[in-house]
Amino acid sequence: MISISTAGAAGTLRVRVWRKLRSLGALYLQQSVCLLPADDEVVRQVRRLVDRVRHQGGTARVLRMRFTEPAEEQAVVAEMNAARDAEYAEVLDRLPALRQELAQERARGRATYAEVEESEADLARFRTWLTKIAARDYFDAPGGRAARDAVDEAAADLAAFEQAAFQAEAPDPVARRSPRRLRAVADS
Repeated sequence: MISISTAGAAGTLRVRVWRKLRSLGALYLQQSVCLLPADDEVVRQVRRLVDRVRHQGGTARVLRMRFTEPAEEQAVVAEMNAARDAEYAEVLDRLPALRQELAQERARGRATYAEVEESEADLARFRTWLTKIAARDYFDAPGGRAARDAVDEAAADLAAFEQAAFQAEAPDPVARRSPRRLRAVADS
């Protein structure tokens, strides 16, 4: 359990604290009081945050706790999973736009490497986003599997789109059948 007050400290500290706790997946019980699992990496990150808060004029307490009722622990885990599922759902809501764009560009005959590169960057952002969510998914929220599968399906769509771009931009019919391989020439 973490309790932090930034009263009397710089206003930027409050935002920094909020962002850090959010990135760790903290579950707020009330304003300035939240829960996080005592995972080694989480403990390390919280210690660093607490040091920063104290050095910048705020106050912070970190208390280890145990649940006395299994139902309370299950309720907290369910709340944390619900928060992660909401994040995974956002990935699932936005991902179809990437897949639809690939399908539309392919249907229009605009499968080009410029589009491939743009879509690769989009897919990389989705993967980064998913990685960040997974880092704070301490209890394997059910929505994680669907989000990972959807990103994998988008990657497969992009691979097919890339193949179509290769075929469309190949200089001759022989190259369209199989990509040329570059070979190093050894000095004799």
